[in-house]
Amino acid sequence: MLTTMPLQNRVNPFGGLDAVSARGAWLGNRGIIHDDRKQIVAQWRTQAWITCELHFRGVRRSVFSPHTWSELFFLDEATAFAAGHRPCAYCRRQRYKEFKRAWCAANAGLLDEPDPRVSVIDTRLHAERVTRRGRKVTYIARFGDLPPGVFIALDGAAWLIWRGRLFPWSHHGYGPSRPAPGMDVRVDVLTPKSIVAMFDGGFCPQVHESACG
Repeated sequence: MLTTMPLQNRVNPFGGLDAVSARGAWLGNRGIIHDDRKQIVAQWRTQAWITCELHFRGVRRSVFSPHTWSELFFLDEATAFAAGHRPCAYCRRQRYKEFKRAWCAANAGLLDEPDPRVSVIDTRLHAERVTRRGRKVTYIARFGDLPPGVFIALDGAAWLIWRGRLFPWSHHGYGPSRPAPGMDVRVDVLTPKSIVAMFDGGFCPQVHESACG
């Protein structure tokens, strides 16, 4: 019996792309990053890394079609933000407006004007999520200073801070939680710094139900 191998288009909190069968709650893209054989050939082609509606106005796409943007999928919005994606201004217009307003308010010190073009935000996010060589950008912070919705790295795995506990991430959902470390413990943060500031200002990402039961 023939089986179809999953495409390498499921995004993890490190920003990497995995080939797994898990379904996602959100669609997204970074430009055309696959070839005619449906193989990933680049990590990105644009600085506008976006998160889109999974279904929008009845539009149907054939995944990884030639010469069109590469469809990526995310477990939840918290995962997308950790990877460095932001809401699409077209299919998620209201969420995009909420995001831009919250991001600008939380990061006013980084801006030359109160209402910049989104390309300014994309450029900032790009510097915070990946190096020129494609490595994930992380930073060290005090655990007690991190708001809910942020991802940290522990022992090479991604953990979500949610409801005062840590939840281990997977493409299929979150595993059993464990207590949070001490408030003064220094941790490696995966979520871009300006997004963390936005969460700290009250913006709340959608989180998969496995962490909310």
